[in-house]
Amino acid sequence: MRQLPLLRFGAAVTVFPVALLASPFDGVYRQSANAECALVGVDGGSIKIENEIFYGVEVECRMINPVEIEGMNAVLYDMACIGEGSAWEERAIMMEDAQTSGILMIWDGYAFRYARCNDPAAAATEAAAE
Repeated sequence: MRQLPLLRFGAAVTVFPVALLASPFDGVYRQSANAECALVGVDGGSIKIENEIFYGVEVECRMINPVEIEGMNAVLYDMACIGEGSAWEERAIMMEDAQTSGILMIWDGYAFRYARCNDPAAAATEAAAE
């Protein structure tokens, strides 16, 4: 009977590291209103954030050293990126969009609004625009 608590502990330790990798911004997001959600990382497709990795158009960035911004639902990340034959680092702020179920991503001098792909309101807006 003593093995049961050890099994629970082992299961918790096994699951715990996976939970640490999840980002509060995980999901697939449209780059534009008519972006194809099933296509990630290509022009006309979507971006994806999964386990602290940002997948953009022909670029992959590890989202490291997260710092929560006090008083905002936002996180500052160091972005270690590779793509198109080069590697670079930049900083980016990620935050939940207060108007939709999407996110805002702010790079030095650039701000992007991405709607979550599984957002029914975004799908209805897209369908009405067609």
